[in-house]
Amino acid sequence: MPRSKPEEPDSHRTMQVVNHISSLIENGTLQPGDKIPPEREFARTLKVSRASLRTGIGYLAAMGVMKVRHGVGTFVADGPPEFGKGSLGLMGALHGFQSWQMFEARILLESQVAALAAERSKEEHHTALAEEVAEMFASLGTPTEYLIHDVLFHRIISQASGNPILAAIIETITSAIYDYRRKTVEHSTDLRESAEMHREIFRAIRAHNAADASRLMEQHLRMAQDAQMLEKPTERKPSSARAKQAHTEARVHAS
Repeated sequence: MPRSKPEEPDSHRTMQVVNHISSLIENGTLQPGDKIPPEREFARTLKVSRASLRTGIGYLAAMGVMKVRHGVGTFVADGPPEFGKGSLGLMGALHGFQSWQMFEARILLESQVAALAAERSKEEHHTALAEEVAEMFASLGTPTEYLIHDVLFHRIISQASGNPILAAIIETITSAIYDYRRKTVEHSTDLRESAEMHREIFRAIRAHNAADASRLMEQHLRMAQDAQMLEKPTERKPSSARAKQAHTEARVHAS
């Protein structure tokens, strides 16, 4: 008797899940803080595979609509980030930025957030980070799923920083990043190296080593930037030479 193949998510079914849950939230059937039904039951109700359901929920979690509490269940987010509706405008602006500008901001913010997380994180954060790292290694062959765990990893670190303002900023930024990266992540060439860097960041935070956590986060983001620049070779950060030339030209035109 042939062995059955493991369930694989179907993109059409996944969006069916996303649209269905979104409509339940919009019409008030699901309220902020509500727990969604168990996976098997919900998949049967929606007539989709559990793999498609998990991917759809992962998409919503990465966008900040759902909150996955490991060992407890999946809930509708209690509300938008602390920036409220204003964050939507910020997200719109982020979509217009070039990736090098985004990375520049992320390096400045997240390296310091990682240091705070190393100083203030609790066991619950370490457990959640360890689970996301394990999921990254388990999804190396599925870039879209890997991206979900990557985004959640960075959000957990921001929550572990103990600063809700920084957590809100990171959540807003990662939502914009996820919405963009899910369209290009299939071109990633070496997710294992990325997963290993995340594991090193996790270990530094668990060891409460702020200096290492900050250094490793900056190293990880610079490596990620280089990897994405290879995917989009036409987008480059202006070199100091080009910037100097532009400055000279501006002075000539102004004179």
